[in-house]
Amino acid sequence: MIHYKKLNLSDLKEARELVWNVFLEFVAPDYSTEGVENFKKFIDENNLKDNVNTGNMEFYGAFTEGRIVGVIAVRGCNHICLFFVDKEFHGQGIARNLFELVKKNLSVGDKVEKVITVNASPYAVKIYEKLAFNVVDNEQEKDGIRFTPMKYVF
Repeated sequence: MIHYKKLNLSDLKEARELVWNVFLEFVAPDYSTEGVENFKKFIDENNLKDNVNTGNMEFYGAFTEGRIVGVIAVRGCNHICLFFVDKEFHGQGIARNLFELVKKNLSVGDKVEKVITVNASPYAVKIYEKLAFNVVDNEQEKDGIRFTPMKYVF
């Protein structure tokens, strides 16, 4: 059984490991060496902890049998900056459930947002389209990281 929750600081190390492993297999092949290194810096454990501690980033996770099998992180209230699911669990609705959790939490209280944005990796564009995101600009590259800007409108 899979359960979902907001991650604590103590969960970040395991979440980071999941992100890195999935990134290496599915995203890194589309990136330059520079892009891979810049992504690695972005997910540095201390950087992630600083972002969570300052309230700049919120993490949610999917858990089964005591381990994290999916992660989504949102920066600045409505921008998805990390979204990864363990390969063994692809196609089981985990990504959709994590996204629904983010939507629910963004729609509570004074955090009413009408748009969620993401800079989707080449691998992830079709996945985001299945979640009803729309492409808003052509693929771009910044610091070796390839992405397509996308948005979801409530």
